[in-house]
Amino acid sequence: MSVPFYKMNGLGNEFVVIDRRRSQVSITPEMARAVGDPNSGVGFDQLITIDPGEAPADVRMGIWNRDGGEVAACGNATRCVAQLLFDELGKEKVTIETNAGLLRCAPAGDGLVRVDMGKPLFDWQDIPLAERMDTHLIDIKLGPIDAPVLFGPGAVNVGNPHCIFFVEDVADHDLERFGPLVENHALFPERANVSIAQIQSPSSIRQRVWERGVGVTKACGTAACAVVPAGVRRRLCDRTADVTLDGGTLHIEWAEQNDRIYMTGPTSLDYESELDDRYFSDAAVK
Repeated sequence: MSVPFYKMNGLGNEFVVIDRRRSQVSITPEMARAVGDPNSGVGFDQLITIDPGEAPADVRMGIWNRDGGEVAACGNATRCVAQLLFDELGKEKVTIETNAGLLRCAPAGDGLVRVDMGKPLFDWQDIPLAERMDTHLIDIKLGPIDAPVLFGPGAVNVGNPHCIFFVEDVADHDLERFGPLVENHALFPERANVSIAQIQSPSSIRQRVWERGVGVTKACGTAACAVVPAGVRRRLCDRTADVTLDGGTLHIEWAEQNDRIYMTGPTSLDYESELDDRYFSDAAVK
């Protein structure tokens, strides 16, 4: 049996989207890894499922990384699913349920989608960290002890744990080399998404991201949402900023009146296709 899917992206952050309201597919780590393999599978950064939602949600969204691990939130994928629902339902606002909570989405004109990503979390237990410390500057150093290359990142949870190093120039640092070291640092019991961020002006940030379970990605919506409050806590940027990732720019607003983060950015439907039987056991598809 074949299973239909959408191949979508948000600023180059690639997704395979399966609508399980139509095909009841069981997602296993093995299946996710097979589909996500860029050589023998379809290739993706995240596998996304759309399931029936409970009111007030229109649908529920599931998220699996390329390594097969399930995660709670993905900002770029939320915009993609929202765009599918706008087209399907003809609604001006949709609500998507995730393991990180309810995400409310609305069209923002010119093909953009705006998502209420909720409130950032800063307490060490909420990141989570393995030990108590002030999360605006945590105790991680990379390089020689007496002259570290990177040190003192901030930590924020925006549905996922994020570790953010502020640097003079993102081009000066090998994210592919140190990203996995920080992702798996003992301070992060659930691992972490790792960013380097360059403040270009109070309202403009350049960011590169290593996503846990994926690697370097062209964009990460929750990382862009995390970098603004992390920068504000260090008095480096304004509460509203354009965050430019390798794949393009997201507009982020950390609203002072309600402490919520609003992310605005584009989506793209690349193509529609089907997954064939080799990805599934007989019991996986009903």
